[in-house]
Amino acid sequence: MANENGNGAAADQQGPSLNTLVQYIKDLSFENPNAPRSLTQQQQQGGPQIGLQVNVHANALGENDVETILTLEGKATLNDETLFAFELSYAGVFRILGVPQEQLHAVVMIDCPRLLFPFARAIVAEAVRNGGFPPLYIDPIDFAQLYRQRLEELQAQQGAPNA
Repeated sequence: MANENGNGAAADQQGPSLNTLVQYIKDLSFENPNAPRSLTQQQQQGGPQIGLQVNVHANALGENDVETILTLEGKATLNDETLFAFELSYAGVFRILGVPQEQLHAVVMIDCPRLLFPFARAIVAEAVRNGGFPPLYIDPIDFAQLYRQRLEELQAQQGAPNA
């Protein structure tokens, strides 16, 4: 007799699932190289220019477990002077069950970082605030679009003739 879940369906016939087992900071760096001058300067001269890079990496940990690492790197400048810079590698270990092999990569590179992002965003905002600046709230990121762009880049590289 098969085990049944609360819906009356057999437990071994459940649909795909994605569970977060643990999430954590792998690396966090915040630099405030020109303080205290930069703290008063940015208040007097208006807002800084802020650049942000986003990267996602993954490592298989077992048959169903994967570590996904979301890296956010940012820098704020004003008049070509660095106000602050940060780098955060925030990771999670996810258990993925019932996802077809051809869809697994997309789940790992889109859905997993989507789950990590709100926590990474809060960590960055807090670090910037603790550095003496107004909190930096990073706009939501479309990880599906980033994934598609990366696939297009890889296809273009593979299709390009060797020099």
